[in-house]
Amino acid sequence: MNIALFGYGKMGKMIECLAVERGHEIVAKIDVGSGEIDFAKIDVAIDFSTPDAAYENITSCLKNNTPIISGTTGWLEKFDDVVQFCEEKNGAFIYASNFSLGVNIFFELNAHLAKMMKNLSQYEVSLEEIHHTQKLDAPSGTAITLAEGIIANTDYQKWKLDESGYKQIPITSKRIGDTPGTHTVEYTSEVDSIEIKHTAQNREGFALGAVVAAEWILGKTGVFTMKDVLNLG
Repeated sequence: MNIALFGYGKMGKMIECLAVERGHEIVAKIDVGSGEIDFAKIDVAIDFSTPDAAYENITSCLKNNTPIISGTTGWLEKFDDVVQFCEEKNGAFIYASNFSLGVNIFFELNAHLAKMMKNLSQYEVSLEEIHHTQKLDAPSGTAITLAEGIIANTDYQKWKLDESGYKQIPITSKRIGDTPGTHTVEYTSEVDSIEIKHTAQNREGFALGAVVAAEWILGKTGVFTMKDVLNLG
C-alpha cells in the first residue's frame, strides 16, 4: 500500500516506521511549503498535520479520490462540511480524536459508565487531560469526545474549559513535559468518587491505530469511525 503522510512531525515519523514495518511504502511526506502532490501514486493518505492545514488536506484528497485518515484535532468546526463533501465525492474518510485501541475501548467504557450514572444526581462529573507542551489545542480532541459521550448518555448539555456550571462538564487541560496523553473522568459526591483513567505510555498506540485504519479503509467508500475499524459497535 502506498501511503502519503500529511504532517511529518513526531507522529508522522512514527507512522512511517510502523507502516514500513507492516510492508507499506511512504510515497509522499507533505508538510508546510511542500510542492505539488502526485495523487496517482497514493493509495491512502494519513493526516497528522495542524488545525490550519487539516481541512485543505482532507478535501484535496477527497477531490482526488484518495481515502484519507485524519487524527488532527482543532479544526472540527468544519467537520460537517467535510462529511458532506465526502458524500458528494463518494469518497472515504475516517476522523478520530484518538486512534489508540485502548482509548477507543475507554470511549465505550465512558459511555457505559455515563448511562449508569445518569440518574444519580448526587454525583458531579469532571474531566482532566494532560498532554505534552507542544500540543496546540486545548482541550484535547479525546477529552471532547469523552465529554460528548457523557452528554449523549446523561442530562449534561455542554462542556466548558476550566469552568463548571449547571448541566455543564468542566474540562481541565494541563501541558506537562513530553506527556503522550492522560485522560481522567471523575464522578464525585459528598461521600465518595468514581474514576476511570487512560494513560498512554508512548505515542506508538496512536500511530499503529492510524495505520490499521488506513489498511481497513482501502477499497471502501463512506465516512467511518474507529468503532467501524475495530468492530466495537
